[in-house]
Amino acid sequence: MDRDFSKTRLFMFTLALVFFTSACENASDNRATVASTGEAPSDSNVKASAEEKIKIGFSMDTLEEERWLRDRDLFKEAVEKLGAEVEIMAANEDDAKQILQAETLISQGVDLLVLVPNNAEATATIVNKAHLAGIKVVSYDRLVKNAEIDLYISFDNEQVGELQAKAITKLVPKGRYVLIGGASTDYNAHLLKKGVFNVLQPYIDRGDITVVYDQWTENWTPTNAYKNMVAALKASNNQIDAVIAANDATAGGAIEALEAYGLAGEIPVSGQDAELAAAQRIVSGTQQMTVYKPLNILAEKAAELAVKMAKGDNIVADRKINNGKIEVPSVLLAPIAVDKNNLDETIIKDGFHSRGDVYTLDY
Repeated sequence: MDRDFSKTRLFMFTLALVFFTSACENASDNRATVASTGEAPSDSNVKASAEEKIKIGFSMDTLEEERWLRDRDLFKEAVEKLGAEVEIMAANEDDAKQILQAETLISQGVDLLVLVPNNAEATATIVNKAHLAGIKVVSYDRLVKNAEIDLYISFDNEQVGELQAKAITKLVPKGRYVLIGGASTDYNAHLLKKGVFNVLQPYIDRGDITVVYDQWTENWTPTNAYKNMVAALKASNNQIDAVIAANDATAGGAIEALEAYGLAGEIPVSGQDAELAAAQRIVSGTQQMTVYKPLNILAEKAAELAVKMAKGDNIVADRKINNGKIEVPSVLLAPIAVDKNNLDETIIKDGFHSRGDVYTLDY
């Protein structure tokens, strides 16, 4: 009888110990949850916590040009308005440095990488490394070649070339043309050139236009554009009727060379990016047009899509562009041709440049 009683007491003691231990573990779990969230966990709180941690990496080719400084600031502002963070690194046109910086952003655990490539081919390495880490990549304004880019957002660069060529052929329907291209390593420069020839080719076929000089400009720099323009003038014995320059920086270099030969203002020159110096040259008559790409629209759209993709949302793009490996889902925005007749209605009205800065006393 005593033995049975002892067994019963032992069983009750063991059962009590089990309940006590379980209660302590549950209390500990609850304390940990409250300590980390400040309140009882819920699906909405978990989602909010995840959103707060979103971090976008922005790997940029350069900040040497006016437009890229604008892109940086506008994109950063747009991402932060959406409640996310952004880490920005610029490589100063150095392929190896850009790859290293991108690796740093990947190792920091960014949720998505936005990439402005210096070299369209070399930066495929960055895309591969990001994907290995489970990070999606958005190609910003410039398309990365031969890589499985998740999304490309830009202005329609082929249309930019078409706008330039249409404006210049309207002024010079017959004559000897010089093409000052962008960097051959930038796929946008190739798209731009394709657009130019979409317009020029019928004129060439009729014999109305002859392209007497056509050269890429290393790194898009005005200095190299200047050298190209001088070479074009020497090769043609100054017999040139029009210049299509890939952007405003190369247009500036070309116009500087024309000035040295006493030809500035006599030969129509095109550009793109609507830089302040270009707008001032349009007022003075040394550059006939530029192509305005509202960067606030580009930056805001890129930020919106990047944050959505970082959250895991599915993005449906209405266009696709072949980058040599896949048909890349693409969002392409419409550029705007600008000349002296619509400066006020476009870049000044939008606040891209102030009227006082464009119409200075010098112009």
